[in-house]
Amino acid sequence: MRLLSRVLRAAQGCRSAALPARSPRAAPVGSGAAGTCPRQPRRGLSARPCLDELFAAPSLRRLLEARARGEAGPELAARIQRLRDKEQELRDTRELARHDESEDFRKLAEKEITSCEEEILELKHQIVLLLLPSEETDESDLVMEVTAGVGGQEAMLFTSEIFDMYQRYAAYKKWKFEILEYFPSEIGGLRHAVASIAGLEAYKYMKFEGGVHRVQRVPKTEKQGRIHTSTMTVAILPQPTEMRLQINPKDLRIETKRASGAGGQHVNTTDSAVRIVHIPTGIVSECQQERSQIRNKEKAMQMLSAKLYNAKLEEETKKRNSVRKIQIGTKGRSEKIRTYNFPQDRITDHRISRSVHHVECFMLGQGMLDEMIQTLREYADYESLIEIISENEKNNVS
Repeated sequence: MRLLSRVLRAAQGCRSAALPARSPRAAPVGSGAAGTCPRQPRRGLSARPCLDELFAAPSLRRLLEARARGEAGPELAARIQRLRDKEQELRDTRELARHDESEDFRKLAEKEITSCEEEILELKHQIVLLLLPSEETDESDLVMEVTAGVGGQEAMLFTSEIFDMYQRYAAYKKWKFEILEYFPSEIGGLRHAVASIAGLEAYKYMKFEGGVHRVQRVPKTEKQGRIHTSTMTVAILPQPTEMRLQINPKDLRIETKRASGAGGQHVNTTDSAVRIVHIPTGIVSECQQERSQIRNKEKAMQMLSAKLYNAKLEEETKKRNSVRKIQIGTKGRSEKIRTYNFPQDRITDHRISRSVHHVECFMLGQGMLDEMIQTLREYADYESLIEIISENEKNNVS
């Protein structure tokens, strides 16, 4: 794209010349329920606290210079140079527009200023991603566990709704969703369920959904119209590859038993249920979802592998980040991460203090949920960048 300053300077001697029209930018397509869900304002990278000040700070400049000489050198250096060029173009355009009295030129300048600002934000985003180390689990598939918490039958109903929301989200992202365990309650709720989710960057998106989800609403079973608060828990466990996790068969105790609960004629008549114990850690996994004992054993091993891998990652994280405190949270089971307030039609994510409205649209598991997850990812990137800058400054001092 040519600099507007060149266009303006060339055109100042020939005001009557017709200016070519710019192609309009394609508007992003909303992803609500057949147009019934209103779009939420996009809070992208630019909305994160102090990002502009961060890029203006000498500490970030020192980090960029150090990294440009490292492995990411050529690509990072190219992005930095492009950012400087666009910032200079933005300054030139604003200066020319300020001194030009023509209404037509001011309108053209406003369009170019907006375009420059958008590209500058995108370049900053790209630079941040180049600075951040990738996690080995980001490309992993995952195992998701949901468990009803405080609130009795209402908590189980909410657990079922959240499980369905993530199943729809997997379809929205074109991921494979497979139920490994499913224990329903008497009135259509869900006590506990486990599912595997496989697809492009599945864990990278879903890892921030682990924690306690809270609902505030009038339950279907409430006769006097009182608002109740109930909870459910989501655990997101990255699925390891065989290279990342080796399990010694001698460390396993495999037991079979007859399936229990609702399930048809095969229940309590065949030893199809499988229970696997990892003896060194005591971690247990069991499955009775399938009629086949072999298939149940495969699913139980899949869940056990995810649990063992997650335990290994948590131990490594504790050693590496013993003093680290992250606003985005630990992604742990005990952390309250989000409240779904039905009377006020509001969802609040407590880690980033962000609220959006239209609960029913959010729980469709489509555009609104994806938008929230994107924002969480961006905030996490911002905090990681702050930590990298701080570490670089300490190294410079020492």
